[in-house]
Amino acid sequence: MRSGSPRTPEQGREFVLTVSCPDRRGIVHAVSGVMLELCMTILDSQQFADATSGEFHLRMHLAREGSPLGLADLDAAMADVVGRFGMEYAAHDLSQRRRVVVMVSRQGHCLNDLLFRAESGTLPVEVVAIISNHDDFRQLAEWHGVPFHHLPVGRDTKPAAEAALRRLIAEHAADTVVLARYMQVLSADLCADFPGQIINIHHSLLPSFKGAKPYTQAHDRGVKVIGATAHYVTADLDEGPIIEQDFRRVDHRMSPAELASAGQELEAMALARAVRWHAERRVVLRGRRTIVFD
Repeated sequence: MRSGSPRTPEQGREFVLTVSCPDRRGIVHAVSGVMLELCMTILDSQQFADATSGEFHLRMHLAREGSPLGLADLDAAMADVVGRFGMEYAAHDLSQRRRVVVMVSRQGHCLNDLLFRAESGTLPVEVVAIISNHDDFRQLAEWHGVPFHHLPVGRDTKPAAEAALRRLIAEHAADTVVLARYMQVLSADLCADFPGQIINIHHSLLPSFKGAKPYTQAHDRGVKVIGATAHYVTADLDEGPIIEQDFRRVDHRMSPAELASAGQELEAMALARAVRWHAERRVVLRGRRTIVFD
């Protein structure tokens, strides 16, 4: 069965366990056996055997009632199975929420949506800072009680701005950066230093219509569907592994401005789902692809 929000401490602790390894018989049996020995309840279990790569992927959502059990205990109990199957293994305590820095330029629809979802509890993250190359959303950040940092970016100031960004990520102990319509290209070095930690929303169905004006490109091509793509950021612009996409049908009567307006809702929804799946440890990165246990 699927679960909702993480439980309170009084209800017990919840964990997510993820495994990737060469596919062979007995993996689920071995992992489930460890959970039985630890008196864990398996709230949800999803698996995928990738015939193209020969890999097996598993995500388990676990709960432990009664006596306390920590990540170190879970790791120690899994050590033999991890070694025996050659697993890439990770376990996470769901009470420890992702600490997110949101970066934005001058379009605030995705930022507004993320802040609302985080505050209402439907998005299991903590927005610890908002960073922008413009000052437009300072009051919005202050209203939500989130620190706001204005980092102007120009051709000559970009290295200094990225150095300041690195300091702010460290100061806020952030583990995730979300580009919520942040209209600056991050350097290859910055992208390489935060693999699988930076999520971008692009206002088209990648890999089509890359660049700054995809809705104009879509209008010029007379497309019948528009959409949005949430993806991890890499040094290759708009080429990062795709986490989620959303779309809607359109027609020839819509102007580029109308397409852009319709697309904003898609952008917010696709980004919110991608951030939630990332926060809930549902995304497995495999090179240029993702496996998403949604």
